[in-house]
Amino acid sequence: MPRRRPGLCRFAGLVAVLSIVLPLQVLFASSASAAGYVPISGSGSTWSQNALDQWRRNVNNNYGMTVNYSGNGSTSGRNDFRAGQVDFAISEIPYGLSDGGVLDPLPPRAFGYMPIVAGGTSIMYNLKIGNRRVTNLRLSGDTITKIFTQQITNWSDPAIKADNPGLTLPARKIVPVVRSDGSGATAQFTAWMASQFGGQWDAYCHRAGRNVTPCGFTSFYPTTSDMVSKAQSQGVAGFVAQDSSEGAITYVEYSYARNAGFPVAKVLNKANYYVEPTAGSVAVALLQARLHQDLTQDLSQVYINSDPRTYPLSSYSYMIIPKDTTNNFNTEKGRTLSEFNYYFLCEGQQQADSLGYSPLPINLVQAGIDQTNQIPGATHKLDRNNLTGCHNPTVSPNGGNLVAQTAPQPQPCDAKGPTQCATGTAGARASTPTSNTGGAANGGGAAAGGGGAAGGSGGSGGGNTQGSSPGDTGSGSLAAGSDPSGGAGTTIDPATGEVINGASSTSGSGSSGVSAVPVSVDVADNRRQMVLGSLAAVLLIGLVLGPPLVARKMRGREGAQP
Repeated sequence: MPRRRPGLCRFAGLVAVLSIVLPLQVLFASSASAAGYVPISGSGSTWSQNALDQWRRNVNNNYGMTVNYSGNGSTSGRNDFRAGQVDFAISEIPYGLSDGGVLDPLPPRAFGYMPIVAGGTSIMYNLKIGNRRVTNLRLSGDTITKIFTQQITNWSDPAIKADNPGLTLPARKIVPVVRSDGSGATAQFTAWMASQFGGQWDAYCHRAGRNVTPCGFTSFYPTTSDMVSKAQSQGVAGFVAQDSSEGAITYVEYSYARNAGFPVAKVLNKANYYVEPTAGSVAVALLQARLHQDLTQDLSQVYINSDPRTYPLSSYSYMIIPKDTTNNFNTEKGRTLSEFNYYFLCEGQQQADSLGYSPLPINLVQAGIDQTNQIPGATHKLDRNNLTGCHNPTVSPNGGNLVAQTAPQPQPCDAKGPTQCATGTAGARASTPTSNTGGAANGGGAAAGGGGAAGGSGGSGGGNTQGSSPGDTGSGSLAAGSDPSGGAGTTIDPATGEVINGASSTSGSGSSGVSAVPVSVDVADNRRQMVLGSLAAVLLIGLVLGPPLVARKMRGREGAQP
């Protein structure tokens, strides 16, 4: 009988194992497509991209759904959708408006808008006093407008000093940094200036060569030679964050400043309090937003909201969705897009605060469901009248916005006047020493510490204490870095700004009070992953050990033959 070759035996064993492994791989790889999901694509806003990118990762990891997205700016996103190059777009600007005197035409197809997330357009800056970074800057709307229209060009300007009575700012040139691409952030920022400081904005537009009256909003900022222009939110935020960019200031979504570890200016509202764009202050501001029938927003009342907790530059971002099929968009894509929308309207909103945004209120979730149900191929998974399974953190028993209801009141030292809080903002929570660090300036008394669950316990009154920062809305804010100056009974050294006593190093001891449920995979998905993991381990062992064992057995048989 011919002798069997060991190499052939090993090959036979390998084939046997692969005959089991490969069919299983094909089966597992097709599990996502078995759910009916096909890849979809979108483009547009960088203002809301940090939230969208997190949601895309979630649905890919949990459900095998592929959502591609290019953050190329709101204007490019609208153009891509109009040309049929993407399945959806994200924009802070609706179609049909005159942008800098140029009409933005409608797409030649049926479409709709749906709000996806709320947030604040923040004023991020890079400034130091000596070697210490300034983290507690305050600016009025008039001062901000004058900075971005080149009327204030130095950080030692008396108008900035009036906003910051506790700081002696350096005589350093201000470098405004604006977007070079067509962006929703520029549109939101210029719409606010045009509404509240129209005369100054019109005069600047004319000086910059844009002869339109009124100048109105624009997605392309008219620049002068003393400005720096950078593309996309990451571009302007990244430039300001460089060590060499001291003196720079920009407008960018709050999330980018937090991620960069940099502060933002507290902006003066109509109640004469300087407020940071936290989830709570944005939610409060948007209680005054007026929605048109197509769900686009009128923010004129948001800008002048008289609630002391409000952040004036608050707004929504839209998803532009198809309501008909085309050569590039069919019902299979519609099914996937609808499932993605249902996800971020409910579960995805739980992460809004920790990502630097504010979750949508329940009335906009319901409106978003109505819009999603009109996408061809939509699964109609959610009922607007029965949202018991929708774990959006804004939901409250009375139907109001829970985030807004629990938002804390500002501290007394945030009021316009001769005192100034030392606490930092956004991604830079360390305090900046002020020249008025007495109890009235930084006390965490009852008036300052109130706000219940969203703001922590605050101080118990008086003394050189730091009450909970208005920016500290539960665990989401702590994720960005605890405020080392916070906590009742904490004393700040006015010479160094460091904590010299106090038991707490966090910026609030209260819990969130938000009824949020952690995002998780379905039980069936968990079991499937456990089974797949176990099978993979067994098959890997078989792949490694199987061929040698088979070969040894066959050699033994050969030796036993006569």
